[in-house]
Order: sequence, then structure tokens, then C-alpha cells
Amino acid sequence: MRRLLLPVPLLITPLLLFTAGCGGLPSAEGKALDAARDVARKAGERLDGPRPRTAEEVGHSASGIDGVEVLRVTGTSTHEGDGIGLVVRTSGTAYGQRRDREPVTVLRCFSVRVSPASEWGEDPPAVDCPDGPPLTFAPPPEPPPLPYEELRAKLPRVPEGGRVDEAGIRRTLAALDLDRAIRTEVKADDGRVGILMSLKSNGHDPQDCLVAHVRPGVTEVWVPSRVQRMPGEGGCSIGNALEPLAPPH
Repeated sequence: MRRLLLPVPLLITPLLLFTAGCGGLPSAEGKALDAARDVARKAGERLDGPRPRTAEEVGHSASGIDGVEVLRVTGTSTHEGDGIGLVVRTSGTAYGQRRDREPVTVLRCFSVRVSPASEWGEDPPAVDCPDGPPLTFAPPPEPPPLPYEELRAKLPRVPEGGRVDEAGIRRTLAALDLDRAIRTEVKADDGRVGILMSLKSNGHDPQDCLVAHVRPGVTEVWVPSRVQRMPGEGGCSIGNALEPLAPPH
């Protein structure tokens, strides 16, 4: 007698595989959470950098990133102790398996660490949101302007064959009533007088400075190029005022 084989297993197996596959797909809430975490992760990458910054500076920078609210700041400097810790609130939106449904949006808080020891691109952990509104931060103060035009107008023009009066140049500089943050250096050498005016360097970014020299027949005031104003390049030095560096290639 012939036996009848029913193809039931062949019909059931694909159905079971389909069902199991759907169960493994992330939910809309899970995808929205991932999107919110991605905003926090990218904020951490934007805040990363070699220059030391205060908690106020980091908080101000973070609060200016689209989609980021700063709820807590801990630490004093990025380069002290564990660096600066932030609790930021972000949002994420995602659709479920059916695009015809309303999207799901979640608000979540994450911990972001800004420090030289932080790993680039690491996923920030989710944390409880602190009570209270987002923090606000005052912008950092603008550095005082260097008196380029005023210095250029008041430095003496010594004729060819004349003598540069170093004491007179020092009196001219003293009468400028400069901001206390501007450091001034004057040096005479071989009948010339060099002048350097600079602001304190943070050791990483181009320094703000201007240099000048006065010699018989020539009075010049200039701002060195950005490359020359980088740390270690010598543009913001009294030596550059006396013997100007060649322009960068």
C-alpha cells in the first residue's frame, strides 16, 4: 500500500522562521533610544579636543549643539582629575515595522565625559534625568583687541641716517593705556627697536599678537601669519620683531 506524505512541515517551517525573524527586529522605542544616544555620542565627539577648557566653557559649547540640553556639569577642567562630566538630554524618533503608524519619540538623558582619557566615539550610558530646567551658560569673554592701527599711527618714522630713540618708543607705548591682559615687550638691537604685544597663549591654538620694529628709514607693524602664531613657531616673539621670519611656504 502506498503511503501518503503530507507537506505540512514544509509549510510550517517558513512560517516559524518568519515569526522568529520579526521577533528579533528592534522595536520603535529601541530605535528611538538608539537615535537619542547617537545625538549624545556625536555631542561628545564635538566637545573632544586637546585644549584645556573649564566647566563653564564645556557647558557653553555643549548647550549650543542642536538637540542637546545640558542638565548637569561636574568637574573644574578637562585636564584635571576625571575631566568634565555632563548629563545631557536628547531626543530620538523612529518608526515601527509599519510606516503607516505614528513615529515614536523618546527623551533620554546620557552621561558624557570630556577628558583626554575619554574614548573617541564611545556610546554614552543612559542615566536618570536630574530635576530642573536646562542650565544656561554665559559666553566666554572676548579677548581685548590689540591696538594695531593706534600703534601704527604713533610709532615714530626715523629718517635714513637718524637714530632710533628707544626711551621715546617706550614712552609712546606707555601712553597707549593698554588692557592689562596685553603683554608688551621692547628690545633694542643694532640700532633697531623691536616691539611685541601679545595675549596669553593656551598652548594649543594660534596666539593673538602683533609685532613691530622701528629702524632708520622703516617703521613696520604686522600680525604674523596663523602658522607662525602656532605654539613653538616663533611668530609671537621679540626675535620676530627684530628679525622678521620668512613667510610660510
